Formats: sequence, C-alpha cells, structure tokens
Amino acid sequence: MTRFRFALALCIGAYPLITGLLYLWAPVLDGLPSWQVTLVIVPQMVFGMVFAVIPLVHRCLRGFATAPAR
Repeated sequence: MTRFRFALALCIGAYPLITGLLYLWAPVLDGLPSWQVTLVIVPQMVFGMVFAVIPLVHRCLRGFATAPAR
C-alpha cells in the first residue's frame, strides 16, 4: 500500500511538470513527429522528477506517501 500511495503522490507532481513542459515547448516542437517530441521532453521530465518532484513529495507528504499501511 505504501508504494501505491507514493505512486499516487508522484502522479500528482508529474502531471503539472509534464503539462508545463509540453506547453513550454509547444511552439518549437509543433509539427514534429511524436518520437522527436518525446526525445526532447523525457530528459527534462526525468531530471524534474528526480531533482524536484520526488524530493518535494518526500518532504511535504512524508506521512501520507511513506507511512506503512495499517
């Protein structure tokens, strides 16, 4: 259950990160095939998750996301 709660908390953080990156890059990437868009977005998304979203989830939602299930 702990992994499920952690995954849920990460989804809440990943959604705005990915959406923001897509809106930021939309004018530049417009008309490119999806594999090229993904090639640009994925590295930024991974770094954003590792260095921003995951630490933020650990710090702010410690009791919810990492507490053992009862």
